[in-house]
Amino acid sequence: MTRRRTAGPEAAPPSTPSAADRSDVVSKAWLRTRRLLVIRADNIGDVVMTGPALRAIRRALPDATLTLLASPAGAQAAPLLPWLDDVICRRVLWQDLGRLDFDPSRERGLIEELRGRAFDGALILTSFSQSPHPAAFVAWLAGIPLRAGASRERSALLTHQTPFGPFERHQAERNLALVAALGFPADDGALELRVPDDASRAVQGKLAARGLRAEPYVLWNPWASAAARTYDPALGAEAARAIAEATDMRVVISAHERDAEHSGRLAARIGHRAIDLGGHTTVPELAALVARASIVLTSHTSVMHLADALRVPVVVPFSGTDLVSQWSPRHGPHVVLNEPTDCTPCYAFECPRGHECLPFTPQEVARAALALLERSDAGVMSTPARLEDIHA
Repeated sequence: MTRRRTAGPEAAPPSTPSAADRSDVVSKAWLRTRRLLVIRADNIGDVVMTGPALRAIRRALPDATLTLLASPAGAQAAPLLPWLDDVICRRVLWQDLGRLDFDPSRERGLIEELRGRAFDGALILTSFSQSPHPAAFVAWLAGIPLRAGASRERSALLTHQTPFGPFERHQAERNLALVAALGFPADDGALELRVPDDASRAVQGKLAARGLRAEPYVLWNPWASAAARTYDPALGAEAARAIAEATDMRVVISAHERDAEHSGRLAARIGHRAIDLGGHTTVPELAALVARASIVLTSHTSVMHLADALRVPVVVPFSGTDLVSQWSPRHGPHVVLNEPTDCTPCYAFECPRGHECLPFTPQEVARAALALLERSDAGVMSTPARLEDIHA
């Protein structure tokens, strides 16, 4: 027999939990986790930009085990992030659909590995263009009880879903907004990394072997992973040489191994001041190279984020493939050269319009770098949206 309780004068009326109460429940759930998985299976720069979120998690959970699921490219940046305990390196189907062979056993293997680690929660970090739901599905299949991500679409695969937020939001801030919504105390979102000692020693040795010891240098990174984001290397060589001649510095050239065969040609174009390290550095060593530089010249690529994290002055001819607000340096000294066009943002890998968004001459780029060096020496951060702002 079921008895119904009727409300008398002393009974409190039923109530709906307030937003503050719901937030407190969410925070307690995530702050009790002891084995936490962070999923960011993307490129090097994307992993570098997880730093503020990882830092916030580590401050709240000093004794938890924090594991990153990263792509083979992104995993190379993991040694720069001191908050991590472990890395799972995988090419995942939702990132490489169309490029990976059909192999269900590969996906089952990933699910079983995640299940075997018995994670308490999975935080799925995504960019403005990505969905967290494929990764959430994998986490659900692996039996991970807490799964969080930011999304426009609703799904039961996410136990905690946060608003997608402004489209223009910076990627590091997008990551940080998710962990803040889960109760992890957030800070200013500045990028941060630690260069391993062995990487610093290796770079010191490589530079010394090429005649550069304690002298200042310009670090020039000519290529981005997409041709549409790459400032013309021939023009970049002229700009780098002009900067070096004006400051009496050497030019150290860095490049991914896929572009290394061309970096020697650029070094020859610059002349005796050039040191070619194209294809000769790991990602931690590249960070060490950035850390020692007096100024960095780079296209929109991971080197831009490394410079920002290390507070090294950086000049970026920034193409119209992406919005500046989503990727730009924010806390280190920087100049972003950007020419808005009617096709911005195009998100293209190849530009069919002759790089209208990168019209800057080598002389203009060099002037921007010299002005930045002067401002940086005076302790002033610089982020002009257009070239003429430099001359204001």
